[in-house]
Amino acid sequence: MTRFTVLVAAPRPRSSVRAAALDAAAEISSRVGVDARPALVDLAELGPDLLTDSAASVDAALERVRESDVLLVASPQVHGTYTGLLKVFLDRLPELGLGHTVAVPLAVVEDLRNSRGIEEDLRVLLADLGAWVAEPGLVLSADETDRPGGVVRAWADVAAPGLREAVAVVA
Repeated sequence: MTRFTVLVAAPRPRSSVRAAALDAAAEISSRVGVDARPALVDLAELGPDLLTDSAASVDAALERVRESDVLLVASPQVHGTYTGLLKVFLDRLPELGLGHTVAVPLAVVEDLRNSRGIEEDLRVLLADLGAWVAEPGLVLSADETDRPGGVVRAWADVAAPGLREAVAVVA
């Protein structure tokens, strides 16, 4: 069974970014043939534990992410790039900690004209950790997070063939 995880890096728990990420995960599941009920790691729910050396909740989340075959990483754009929550969390992974993972970046931006930077930053971050990163990444405007279906389906039309091939290799 392919292990699929959704990693949400929004500063508030149960955010619209999380909802959009779960919608995207459902589309990936149906198009790529991975677990239709992915594990969910919502970094906002880990709170201050992210800054401690040995919190069981953070260790469990890191283990879940390391064991994933497919990892959807969703972050809103903050100050031009992904959130500090994501940086703090992923800094705890070892070098090449995502070496056997297919990663899908999902960026939520206020203005689509400024979306290129975060998508590229997410791609570089995930690739530096050894992941094979889906191209193109998924970018949603903040206005689209309540109803991302159309954008997610259009993105999946383009990305699904490459994702299927990559998942076949890692699974």
